[in-house]
Amino acid sequence: MTFAPFSITGIGSMPHREPSDACKLILEHFDIPFWPQLPKLSVRESMIVQFSEGFPGFTLDADKAFVKKNEEEIYTWLSNYTEETLEPVSEKYSSGLYSLSEALQDQKIPVIKGQITGPLTFTLSLKDEEGRLIYFDETLRELSLLHLKAKVKWQINFLKKLADEVIIFVDEPILQAVGTSAYISVEQTEAMRLVRELVHFIKSNGAKAGIHCCGRADWKEVMSSGIDILSFDAFFFFDFLKIYIEQIEEFLKNGGFIAWGFIPTTDDIYSLSDDQIIKSALSKISEISKQIPLIKTNSLITPSCGMGSLELSAAQRVCYLLRLLKNLLNE
Repeated sequence: MTFAPFSITGIGSMPHREPSDACKLILEHFDIPFWPQLPKLSVRESMIVQFSEGFPGFTLDADKAFVKKNEEEIYTWLSNYTEETLEPVSEKYSSGLYSLSEALQDQKIPVIKGQITGPLTFTLSLKDEEGRLIYFDETLRELSLLHLKAKVKWQINFLKKLADEVIIFVDEPILQAVGTSAYISVEQTEAMRLVRELVHFIKSNGAKAGIHCCGRADWKEVMSSGIDILSFDAFFFFDFLKIYIEQIEEFLKNGGFIAWGFIPTTDDIYSLSDDQIIKSALSKISEISKQIPLIKTNSLITPSCGMGSLELSAAQRVCYLLRLLKNLLNE
């Protein structure tokens, strides 16, 4: 896996309601294009619902998503599952994926990025009809992992038609809460088992695997999960990552990449100047590259998180700042 130093990619969500406009912006600004998730277009494109399509008992009632547990339906699904099972993501749930394919007009590009909601975040967000998180039902938890494997296998096959190399980011924002009072009954070992299994499956299907978490996490555990790319919110949580200097250096020496989310996608994008944002990012890279010179070659840059909640003009500014930062880092 080789990329030009500080190549630009995105996390996933975009604020557009017109898929072709989102794809046009992505293809103009990002070195590693990604397919856009469009939560403002439809609730079906929100990160949990988007990958729930086809899940046994999944119900979307108006904007409320939940699982009606049906033992017979679950047994049938599990009985038919193999590691060759494919669960398509339809255009109804992912207009951006199909729009990007159309925008490329049968042109095969060097590398493309996809994403999937991680099994921990999926099961700790989706509830059954009684309001209980499906993580705490062992059958539904395991079924969720298999369901996401089938989704990601289909996605990898789809993206391989568009690019020579495929990257999949596993989006796991809830990783930051494992071990806190909010999820005191979620064991770290089980959380990381779910993540490791999906990462291994992605790699066994010929794609590179990354994890994105826009918060704090046990980065030592994450970097030892088999991932190729660690993606995090470097705008807010750079100092926390520095605790893991030795692990980062080892990760990079083994061919890993850090995707630095330097450009904020929070309200800071409205309150800070271009100069403030860029100077902060340059200072952080300068600081850590003195300790780990490999940072200068084994790094990508991204927004801090998805851009789905931003105004269109703010998303365009994020894209501009990413390009400006890349050019300055490569001087």
